Amino acid sequence: MAVLSLTAANRALDWLLGGTPTAPVAPLRVALTTTVGTDATPGTEVAGGSYTRQTLAVAASVGKAASNSADLIWTGLPGGSITGIEIWDSAETPVRWWYGPLDTPREVLVADEFKIPPGALNLTLE
Repeated sequence: MAVLSLTAANRALDWLLGGTPTAPVAPLRVALTTTVGTDATPGTEVAGGSYTRQTLAVAASVGKAASNSADLIWTGLPGGSITGIEIWDSAETPVRWWYGPLDTPREVLVADEFKIPPGALNLTLE
C-alpha cells in the first residue's frame, strides 16, 4: 500500500482548507525503488537495463482508496532487489506524490520482468 508523501499531504491539506490547489502534472508515473523512501526523502530508484517509470491508470476511488486499473509492467530490468514503489507526476521538476514498501521485496535477475496487476497498487489518503 502506498501512502501520501509529505509534499502531497501538505498540498491536499492546503486545498481542503480553502487554499489554492496545486494538482499533479499528468500523467502520474510509477517508479520502482531498491530502498524505501520516507515522508520527506525519496527511495533509491532502479537504474539501468530498459527500466523506465510506467504510466499509472487508476479506477474510481472508493472508501478513501484507489488502485491501479491496468497492468504496470517493467521489462529488461537490471538485477537487484526491488523493495518499494513511488508515484511521481510529470512536471518539469517532478513531484513525488506517494511512496511505500512492497508487501514482499522481490529479487530480479538481469532482463527480468516485474508486474503489478490491476488492483494490486493501493493508494490512500490516510
